[in-house]
Amino acid sequence: MSETETAPVQADAEAAISKREEGLLNESEIAADYFEELLDIADLDGDIDTFVEGGRAHVSILTQSAVLIGKDGKTMEALQELARLAVMTETGHRSRLMLDIGGHREKRRAELQLLAKDAIAEVQSTSEPVRLTPMNPFERKIVHDVVAEAGLTSESEGEEPNRRVVIQLKG
Repeated sequence: MSETETAPVQADAEAAISKREEGLLNESEIAADYFEELLDIADLDGDIDTFVEGGRAHVSILTQSAVLIGKDGKTMEALQELARLAVMTETGHRSRLMLDIGGHREKRRAELQLLAKDAIAEVQSTSEPVRLTPMNPFERKIVHDVVAEAGLTSESEGEEPNRRVVIQLKG
């Protein structure tokens, strides 16, 4: 293709990306409105940030209150599902929206990356598979990414809510 022929193709691709990003920003705004009402009803303080990252809408509630996180993040997971339903009701399509409250998800990501690195070191030194404790899909994805980056293999086994990651050498 000549340079003049590729320009319209590139413009179409950029328009599709910006339209997709616009839709994700809309999802995050719908969810932010939902959480703003929730904070008002619960009489809780918090600031809400929205952004798009990794092809997903994100909402971050900046608060000192742990009540919205719950034990092991269970309340936060439930609130995330409710926000996804609110977005689906408004847009007519399923959302992969991610919610973080008080930095909980980012702290958990760092913990899981360390856990994965320790398990990788154990597999490399013993050549035996390592089975981690059960995790939710978000947590398993973090571990799978660290394992893949280290050049080992991992797979999830078991049924929810007891699904876990098994790490092993390639081969």
